[in-house]
Amino acid sequence: MNTQDLTLHLALRLTDLRAFEGYEFDCQPIPGEVDVLQITVGDFEEMPIFLSVTDSQILCVSHLFTDAEVIADKRSRMMEEMLELNIAMPLSSFAKIGERFVVFGALSVHSSIEDICHELITLAENGAEALVALEEFIR
Repeated sequence: MNTQDLTLHLALRLTDLRAFEGYEFDCQPIPGEVDVLQITVGDFEEMPIFLSVTDSQILCVSHLFTDAEVIADKRSRMMEEMLELNIAMPLSSFAKIGERFVVFGALSVHSSIEDICHELITLAENGAEALVALEEFIR
């Protein structure tokens, strides 16, 4: 199955599934050069997850805040805090894409729909917890 077909397949599976472990999913395809799914997990609608598929992985990304939102004189301490939080954050890691700080997780393209749903839920929860842990560093 090519990446476009796998993305469509995941969109259909998530739409059919609608809920997993008590969380509802809303899945919206975003067409483009790379097909992306915008997925909202339960009550985390302010932090959608963007899912894309490559030949080797399913990448799930959630935006936290922009570089401009970081309090300049607290930036260094924030980066240190993010590194320390990485270990304690299950199935997710911090990264920076352009001007955006994000939390992300990756899975094999051979992952089950249950594993993908578990990753989406965990990423949504981790993103919300990260914002609380880092609130002193952002405006």
